[in-house]
Amino acid sequence: MTDQNGIYRLQNPSLDNYSLLLQETLFHNANGYFGVRSAFEEGYPEGCQSLRGQYINGFYDFTDLEPPERLYGLIDEKQVMLNVIDTQTIKLFIDDEEFSMFTGTVLASSRWVDTVRGITGRQVHWLSPQGREVEITIIRMASFAQLSLFTIDYQVKLLNQAGTVTFQSGHNGMVLNHYDPLEPSRCEQVLYLTPTECELMGDASYITSVTTESGLQVCTSVQNVLTGEEQRHVYMEKNNITCQLSAPAPAGETVRLIKYAVFCDSVRCHDCRQQAALEMEKALAVPLEEWYRSQEDFMANYWDKCLVEIEGDDESNLAVRYSMFQLLQAVSKDRYGNVPAKGLSGERYEGHYFWDTEMYIQPFFTITNPQYTRTLIEYRYRTLPLAVENARLLGHLKGALYPWRTIMGRECSGYYPAGSAQYHINGDIAYSIIAYFLATGDIDLMRDLGAEIIWETARVWMDAGNFHQGQFRIHTVTGPDEYTCMVNNNYYTNVLASYHLEWAAKLYDRLQDEECPAIAHIGLTEEEVAGFRAAAAAMFLPYDTELGINPQDDAFLTKPRWDVASIPRDHFPLMLHYHPLHLYRHQICKQPDTILAHFILEDAQDEQTMHNSYLYYEQITSHDSSLSSSIFSIMAARLGLCDKALGYFQYSAQLDLQDRVRTTVHGINAANLGGIYMAVVYGFGGLRLKESGLYLRPRLPARWLGYRFKICVENTRIAVVVEKDRTTFTRESGEAKKIYIHDTEYWLQDQLVVHRGQR
Repeated sequence: MTDQNGIYRLQNPSLDNYSLLLQETLFHNANGYFGVRSAFEEGYPEGCQSLRGQYINGFYDFTDLEPPERLYGLIDEKQVMLNVIDTQTIKLFIDDEEFSMFTGTVLASSRWVDTVRGITGRQVHWLSPQGREVEITIIRMASFAQLSLFTIDYQVKLLNQAGTVTFQSGHNGMVLNHYDPLEPSRCEQVLYLTPTECELMGDASYITSVTTESGLQVCTSVQNVLTGEEQRHVYMEKNNITCQLSAPAPAGETVRLIKYAVFCDSVRCHDCRQQAALEMEKALAVPLEEWYRSQEDFMANYWDKCLVEIEGDDESNLAVRYSMFQLLQAVSKDRYGNVPAKGLSGERYEGHYFWDTEMYIQPFFTITNPQYTRTLIEYRYRTLPLAVENARLLGHLKGALYPWRTIMGRECSGYYPAGSAQYHINGDIAYSIIAYFLATGDIDLMRDLGAEIIWETARVWMDAGNFHQGQFRIHTVTGPDEYTCMVNNNYYTNVLASYHLEWAAKLYDRLQDEECPAIAHIGLTEEEVAGFRAAAAAMFLPYDTELGINPQDDAFLTKPRWDVASIPRDHFPLMLHYHPLHLYRHQICKQPDTILAHFILEDAQDEQTMHNSYLYYEQITSHDSSLSSSIFSIMAARLGLCDKALGYFQYSAQLDLQDRVRTTVHGINAANLGGIYMAVVYGFGGLRLKESGLYLRPRLPARWLGYRFKICVENTRIAVVVEKDRTTFTRESGEAKKIYIHDTEYWLQDQLVVHRGQR
């Protein structure tokens, strides 16, 4: 890929099946509401696999999940994100010749993502079998101005002879979810959506479908507009509508088809068929060029708020910008969705939301575009009643416990040791809400939504843990590391629970006089809050005096140590080559656990303990999770190990663009994309949000010339420029602000320059 003015271009991309699947992901379009994989409009030859798909955030069906044992509380049903009605198909004919990348001769081709305009593109210079020379340009857009709208702008120029151009534009209601062998609960392709109505209204087609189990509806509408159109025929056959359009094409002139598609679902609107008609009317009310201008304006505002640039490492600079664009595409713009683990680019993990959102993705939005973090908190509040229900299922008489993986709010994990036992998700959600409050000062959200989530989830700690010999201990939980399950006193869980409980008490003190309705609504009492304080103060945090580290849990250091360097390379990822019990009996980590705790709560331990822990866990972490390398980069930077930090960062930055773990064909790794940003701003920039203020600890890798970024804290927008000899902080808007640079207090009025070595 090359980077030219925010355009990431792949020249003459490969056409082998693996490369096509990877490109479907890398060039997908999404806007947080829907996503469309970038399969060729004309399709692939027979025998060539495609993971063609279109998805709506938060739209799902239920499917059976057979538990291995019929024990109380094990789930037997889960939610699945659906591949919805297909609007991508466009077949092109020049006279009697059908265009295909696999016939004739492709003289040149390229694909690109334009992060300035918010579009993707594909261009082909094609010589047909009969000698026609054709230039084809296809622009796709998932609109940020009208979230229901997807457009395909298909332009054809006949270069050496005139002809007739004919398009066959498809609208297909019969779609399946794809079979994924790494989702063992799914044994075949499944028809979740059944078309119930297929109709024409004027020149627009409408297909309405209903889900099999959840009873949800989705409607898509398609309208085709062709310049110079001479003929139009519409064919309807078994829930598949094809619109055939023809126009003369003089040599050297462009024939242009604009295909408008809108998506509507019954999660968000009462009558999605009626709403689709309104959305299509809105889409057609202005020229496509106006939608392009709106998209470009939206992107300009976005980049102004979250700018990151790296000087001296073009490849990494490209990767960071690409990752931030993909995060914008993935994040829900309303309270009915979240961020699926693969964004809206594929079906792996079945579209489920994990704790990844709070710990890897929200830290980006919280300090750049906090309105999206607010929306994600609203989603968690919307599903709070189901978190209460989940807590009761797991035996807790009070409080709420959020599921490990979900869409609509119920647990979707059938393997509880590495799923439901990850109680830390309560702390993760509380931590992210507190971070939002520290960054914005939004007391209204805390009063109306946030505090209730924090209090209800804090209650579960009081039941999952207990006081023993003056210490508060939490038993039989799983931390972030999925190779170590069902343990006592997981350090990450305990230190996060302490922070959570401490803040639960602080918010109670703060909101008593704010007429907070949740206090009475959930029956929160002074006595209960006193219990929160006591548990937080007495929380047991494992520490080993001999090694000077925080053990991952009570028993972790008693197990045999498994040196990652001794494992054959063809045995990774370990979970596909070793039984879970074998993994659980060793000191081996899939991903950061204690190291992640040291990142988010660095003040809980001294510098030497964090340094010792880092070096210890680095030797036994397999990095089998895409959530891993970015955190090791962040903590290496924090500890002054900049060469290590850069190595982990560069691996993380190329994880999707180079498909380093061979999973990107199934969709982007959304959490890693957030981790890439964090590795720059929270890692090398050293940013931390604390109750005492904003902290930065800028470090510059030796191989970089410099880097810059923008953040917003309490409505003060700050530009940070890190160079070899100094760091410059500029207040771009908002009030003057106290900031801490390498723990030294400064007052930022307009511009502040801190020279290297100055503290």
